[in-house]
Amino acid sequence: FKAEDNRSDEENELLELRKEVQRLRMENDILKQAALIMGRK
Repeated sequence: FKAEDNRSDEENELLELRKEVQRLRMENDILKQAALIMGRK
């Protein structure tokens, strides 16, 4: 018996979306830094 078996579809979706948001934020930060580096040249 696992905790995730007890979650509703909404809860699972929310968790997935949070993971997605976190990933996109990290990607965004990397792209911002890359843009700064490229801009200096």
